[in-house]
Amino acid sequence: MDMEEGSETSPECYATDDAFLQTLAYCISVHCQDVPVWQLERYWLMNVAGTRPIQPVPKATYERTVANITKEPLATLVLGADLDKAVIVSDGDYEASYNAQGIFEKMERNHETYGIVLIVTASAIPIVLSLLRFLPFPAAMTTKFNASFIDPPVFGSQHKAPIAGLFHMPTRGQAFFISYLVAINIILSAVGFRSLQPNSWYPNASGSDGEIVSYLTNRLGVLSFANIALLFLYAGRNNVLLWMTNWSHGTFLLLHRWVAWIATLQAVLHSAIYLHIYLHDGTHASESKLPYWIWGIIATLCMSILLATSILPIRKSVYEFFLAWHVLLSVFVLIGCLWHILERFQRQWGYENWIYTAIAIWGFERAMRIARLARNGVKTAQVTVIDEDYIVVDIKGVSGSGHAYLYFPTLTWRVWENHPFSVASAVHAHSEPPRVLEHSIDIEKSGSATDSSDSDSSERRYQPHVEVGLTFLLRTKTGVTKQLREHAALPALVESAYGPHEDLSEYSLLICIAGGVGITACLPYLRAHPGATKLFWGVRSRGIIDAMAPSLTTTEREVFVGKRMNVAEVLHKELDNNGGTTVVLVSGPSEMADEVRCVVSEIGRQKKDVKVKLLEEAFTSTVPSSLSSLSKSSSLNNSQTSPDSISIRKRTTFNSVTLANGWQVRYELFSLIMPAAPALLDLRHLYKGIIRGAAAHSMFDVATADTITEFVYGGYKIWFAAEPGYGQPVGWDIIRAFAEKMLESSVPITFGCHVAPPEGHWFGNGIWIRLFVGDDLI
Repeated sequence: MDMEEGSETSPECYATDDAFLQTLAYCISVHCQDVPVWQLERYWLMNVAGTRPIQPVPKATYERTVANITKEPLATLVLGADLDKAVIVSDGDYEASYNAQGIFEKMERNHETYGIVLIVTASAIPIVLSLLRFLPFPAAMTTKFNASFIDPPVFGSQHKAPIAGLFHMPTRGQAFFISYLVAINIILSAVGFRSLQPNSWYPNASGSDGEIVSYLTNRLGVLSFANIALLFLYAGRNNVLLWMTNWSHGTFLLLHRWVAWIATLQAVLHSAIYLHIYLHDGTHASESKLPYWIWGIIATLCMSILLATSILPIRKSVYEFFLAWHVLLSVFVLIGCLWHILERFQRQWGYENWIYTAIAIWGFERAMRIARLARNGVKTAQVTVIDEDYIVVDIKGVSGSGHAYLYFPTLTWRVWENHPFSVASAVHAHSEPPRVLEHSIDIEKSGSATDSSDSDSSERRYQPHVEVGLTFLLRTKTGVTKQLREHAALPALVESAYGPHEDLSEYSLLICIAGGVGITACLPYLRAHPGATKLFWGVRSRGIIDAMAPSLTTTEREVFVGKRMNVAEVLHKELDNNGGTTVVLVSGPSEMADEVRCVVSEIGRQKKDVKVKLLEEAFTSTVPSSLSSLSKSSSLNNSQTSPDSISIRKRTTFNSVTLANGWQVRYELFSLIMPAAPALLDLRHLYKGIIRGAAAHSMFDVATADTITEFVYGGYKIWFAAEPGYGQPVGWDIIRAFAEKMLESSVPITFGCHVAPPEGHWFGNGIWIRLFVGDDLI
């Protein structure tokens, strides 16, 4: 950053050179006769040697220097000439210098003011908007407003589920605030500029253009610094805005990514404009070797690399690597920005305060993590295997609600690795026999203040001993959750508690829609809600139902085992029959959450006098594997339903691939769910089994179901066949190519596909390939 023309004269020389001091003092005495002496003395002390926080004091005061001028100067200052005696500054030079310094300082005040406006409004608006929930708006009007302007995705029906696997579509409410962030940055980058001529810094005919461009690039640099502080604020899970608003951590992470784009674009423009200026002036060769320039380039490059390596596919595929890389480059960004400023301006203009703010925010966030960990200490995690899909992790001696971040330092060399999990329970039943409590009467419910003297002993109630502890229900698939299955007990660190549950007592009905381990986020709400509660739960197998049964004994529920829940039918039925206020809580796979969001929004817009609130409890960033098992089936339509133990759902759209031999494969995807252990056939392995079996079956006849290829996988007999009736052989090279294509997608699904040969081939119009499991045709 380069904000004023520098000089090779040292501050010490300015403070001690008599010719300079007397020339400056005489100029001030001529042009500042109406200014009080104390103000002149203050200016003299703070500015004669420069504007650095620490600099030499002038050898004499202003008044003493004026007194030391024995005769009035006669010569006129010539710019660029050596100054060896007191001279007169011409009126033209004085005006040009006065304008240059005055307008520059005014622009600097504008830069800093606009940076403050940005960070204050971006922090205050979420707080103000959150306070609106306490105003007594009519419930029906609030429902209509949220269903139209807040809850739905901006376009389409996907919010939690990524668009084309690349990005998340914001909700309309999120989009409004994102639009504000974009607009305010554009506005603050474009207003408040002024040129003042004549100007000693921009003396040529086109000086005003260069002057405005210089102010613009400085503004972009300051706003980028302000946005860096803001994006650190939005990113932290110990974000003070999370405590002061009802916005979710997921929303702030989305805003963090958008602010990162804005800050990086501003930094790139700042660097590019100054590069152009120095190339145009012919000073790039010398400036680019200076430390401030090098550190600025380091910071800009790191921000650009961070942005490019933070796209969703990278975050999902190598999350732990992404996280470590993200932190490392962020450190270099902060160091680069800080030294860029310190090397150039030595704290003269206070730009470094923005970076200190970002460091303070980050330091506070990390200190809070350490404090939460230290409060809980090292605990022992007890692991209980439910079935092949689910485990329960119990950690005694720790309290909390919402969700917690768990560290298992002995599982991996990455001791810092942690993942968020919803707290299923905060107490543990004791193994000792239960205490017997005497029968008690609830006066309000019984209507009597006295108890019957002949109460039977059967009216005693038993209460087991309980102790504080957290219970987590995990679905095991890959990574840490898979490794946990191999341990009965291991050391654990608990960073808790985050996300305290929202008070829903004002709603007469609580409807929870859960998928798999998403039930853990619903349980605290179901226990605490004073009104009616209903649970609709989709699961893969009965093991998880048996494990959670003690927590659901008093809950009205409907469980879908191995079958897809018809979310629209469930919600329409419940909301049409409820005349009071309803809150719909969804916790499950991304596609399930999106479907619930769209259905609730549709009902809220179309139904008259409906009073419903949507609440989403879902993790989609750091532990997607714990919920992904149901993600494929939740967004599929209900065109096929099996009454047996295997449930199939069919997509309504087709995909196609072209094989190397010119064959077209048009395929549609299915979801396979089985209720008993092993509950899931991981079909990525199944495809590998098909390919391995190819050596024994180069061709197979698909004329009838009696002539199909068979092999055994996971205790199940698997066959490949096609619709009977075509009577033509299908080459394994086609099956192999298709299976490899499915392997690349890493999606655990079964499939049906239509294989069409090139035009004119003897094969005809093509054939449908289907997958068989056991005796059942899928």
